[in-house]
Amino acid sequence: MQGKIIKVISDKFTVLADKEYICTARGKFRNLKITPLVGDEVIFDETKKIILQINKRRNCLIRPPIANVDQALIVVSVKEPNLDLYLLDKLLCIIEFNNIKPIICFTKLDLLSDISKIKFIENYYRKIGYQVFENHDKSLTNIFKNKVTVIAGQSGSGKSTLLNILDNNLSLQTNSISKALGRGKHTTRHISLLPLLSGWCADTPGFSSLSLKEMSKSEIRDNFIEFNLYRDKCAYKDCMHDKENDCEIKRRISNDILITRYENYLKFLRKE
Repeated sequence: MQGKIIKVISDKFTVLADKEYICTARGKFRNLKITPLVGDEVIFDETKKIILQINKRRNCLIRPPIANVDQALIVVSVKEPNLDLYLLDKLLCIIEFNNIKPIICFTKLDLLSDISKIKFIENYYRKIGYQVFENHDKSLTNIFKNKVTVIAGQSGSGKSTLLNILDNNLSLQTNSISKALGRGKHTTRHISLLPLLSGWCADTPGFSSLSLKEMSKSEIRDNFIEFNLYRDKCAYKDCMHDKENDCEIKRRISNDILITRYENYLKFLRKE
């Protein structure tokens, strides 16, 4: 039979077909150093409950380990924990690099007395081409249909709370913010696909620890999408927008390019 892996716990794979099957994987996968992932479309023996074949993946992430993702919803807290544009830009860069569509959702705006700064930031990310929502936007429910969506963001940003609001049947565990650390405690212990609004979502642990180390400097540059609008006007064809003179990107800072985006870009180049 053909099915989709919707949960992995240790060496047990939950495969959904006409019903759920708890399967193991053939030994050949271990020999080939291939690990079945949540999201994989597989061929399996429904009698012996063994995965026989993993179909070709559209994409995959190593951390969190998940395959065939259509989009990533980046949940960004504006307070408790405080707004972290460094993490947002890092996630956007890595998600773009993996050919996954990023979508941004800001949460906890009700905790701010002045939201003008957040509105300015929201408008900037919309202007450069990203879909941007706030957690109370009713239109947010429209993005999940027929999609596999990874939910990303720092601990305590409200990922599980947001999913519970979108579908109260999920009943995902939420947790409080650590006052000492200023961030949330992990509530998601393993990866699983959950049905959500006619699609699938994955509330994934470990997404905020994704690394840029696998990306070259030019790949980091090319995945800052607004830079590509102006780079043809740089004096050098392969300008890195760093130490070069006559750089159009540097001329556009503040007016057309958000200064925090450029500052984070330089940090990423240096793998800080």
